[in-house]
Amino acid sequence: MKDNVRYPAVAGRFYPIEKDILQNTVRRCFEHELGPGKIPSNGCARSIKAVMAPHAGFMASGMFAAHSYAALKEDGLPDAYVIIGPDHYGIPYDFVLCSDAFLTPLGECATHDEICARLRNDMPDDQRAHLREHSIEVQIPFIQAIDQDARIVPIIMHRQDIRTAEKLSQILKDACKGFDVVFIASTDLMHYVPASVERRLDSAYLEKVCQCDIEGMYRTMDDLDMSICGNGPTAVAIMASECTRGELLIHGNSWDSLGFDENAVVGYGSAKFV
Repeated sequence: MKDNVRYPAVAGRFYPIEKDILQNTVRRCFEHELGPGKIPSNGCARSIKAVMAPHAGFMASGMFAAHSYAALKEDGLPDAYVIIGPDHYGIPYDFVLCSDAFLTPLGECATHDEICARLRNDMPDDQRAHLREHSIEVQIPFIQAIDQDARIVPIIMHRQDIRTAEKLSQILKDACKGFDVVFIASTDLMHYVPASVERRLDSAYLEKVCQCDIEGMYRTMDDLDMSICGNGPTAVAIMASECTRGELLIHGNSWDSLGFDENAVVGYGSAKFV
């Protein structure tokens, strides 16, 4: 194990802290009635360049996230998973890397040394900014479930305006040249609105996402006053991957998964981009 390791912050809260229980929980996310059915066999097409996956607790959003990871497994495994997550805690950077390995109850997930080394020329590399953030951490057990030899590139994005998204996407494109990577946008949708409102507003937003219409995504958010947690990371993933079309894999909310408080739900969606 490396000396410098980023230890889990939300194990025992967002997902189980015990290894065996976490393995079973991740498997059940795939097998859930709202999930993709199972963890598929390895494919070799490698047509998927980016995915969007939610970042709430596994009981609320894990079955939705599993759709993105099933698609990746079935498509084929990349050299690296570049995870862009939104900042929930007010970090003092526009965006920030953590090149230390991430530890989960399933073991240590290494970072991609060469891509991280290139990124250090253009952004800070500070584990302290990542210590409490869950938006990247909750993706790691799913990555470990589909790829035991995974290498990740974890980036927290604080400023999520379109200019910052353009800047970060160009930095990532340059740093990832020569490697087969998948960009993962860690994104939750509308927060704490009635389920009917969530479905209507998020459907309008997801239409722009699947069209890879970046300006339309930002305009829809502004026009509808939407509380989406991860629009910036989604924009970066689409731009960095240079994808022109996306496919919505599933869209639901916390009422669908938990059956709790239909008047104050959080929306979740998974999508792939080719």
